Amino acid sequence: MTKLTLGSHPFLLGFDQLERLVERTAKSGNDGYPPFNIEQSGENNFRITLAVAGFAEDDIAITVEDRQLVVRGQQSDDDEGRVFLHRGIAARQFQRAFILADGVEVGSASMENGLLHVDLRRAEPQKIVQTIKINKA
Repeated sequence: MTKLTLGSHPFLLGFDQLERLVERTAKSGNDGYPPFNIEQSGENNFRITLAVAGFAEDDIAITVEDRQLVVRGQQSDDDEGRVFLHRGIAARQFQRAFILADGVEVGSASMENGLLHVDLRRAEPQKIVQTIKINKA
């Protein structure tokens, strides 16, 4: 008996990328830092909110490549001359990745009260009807 995968099913032509996407998402293994929320703010609008207390706008980079939204944070070293008796606020670098579906675009990003908001929007799908002409052999 052979194992039938999503990409090899005869009725699902071109869905092999979906299988690779699921594998890539499963391997990402984020450690939970920084914590985040994902909310739907409209029929085609979404917002990702990350808790980035202690990070400035210049400490955070947001990129989109190959349908993957990546948020990276790295604080500058300004601890010279400071003596911590207790350090409970995380100051480590992070990288958080989100896979975006086809048609989802990053609209804007903003910071407010230690929270980074990244707004996303899904474009309205175009309904295309295509007639295929049958060539004579």
